Amino acid sequence: MELFTERHADKITGELSCLDRVVITGTIPGICHAEGMSGYLRFKGIRIFDYARWAEPLRDQVRQNAQRLAEEAGLSIEHLRNSQLRKESLVREILKKRGEQEGLVCIFSAMEACPSYKPWHDKPSGRTFLKADTGKCLHYYFYFIDKDLGLCYLRVPSWAPFRLQFYFNGHGALNSTASIAMNLEMTSRRGSRARASNTTWARPRSRCTTSMG
Repeated sequence: MELFTERHADKITGELSCLDRVVITGTIPGICHAEGMSGYLRFKGIRIFDYARWAEPLRDQVRQNAQRLAEEAGLSIEHLRNSQLRKESLVREILKKRGEQEGLVCIFSAMEACPSYKPWHDKPSGRTFLKADTGKCLHYYFYFIDKDLGLCYLRVPSWAPFRLQFYFNGHGALNSTASIAMNLEMTSRRGSRARASNTTWARPRSRCTTSMG
């Protein structure tokens, strides 16, 4: 099958390509698995069954920092009780009023599933340790506009082991790059129409979603 770019090669000056949705996850290596978390508590002299008591002050710090960032940006944290709400749609409505300038756009909070640990005592071996578990905790979504990547978000859980998620759309990064190039071209031509406006470009090709743990 003949590609679009091959069929119209004589009319195309250049071709743009980009990643589609990019998701990067981040963890704290020492405590991101049950054995590591158990070892950390033992090293600190904390009882395994006091795991929740150890995690609670950290949860409070995450909440306080989220509130501080909101206040510094003149924002309020919007708690989403309906899991069916599309955050992207809410952000688009905010951007219509706010504009596309760089910086923090909004902060959402929502109760969502998260990895966690459960204290466990194994009677046959006499060992006490943490087992991998799942639960729910308050998550914060920090939506912001980056000059190079466009609209991004950072998802921050409020419960250990604090598995982060960073997201951006490759199309936003491509648009940002193209906008910079257009502005430079327009500046250099001093009032004349940008050459890019008369150029035929192939439609950006999306590559697969990338996830890195």
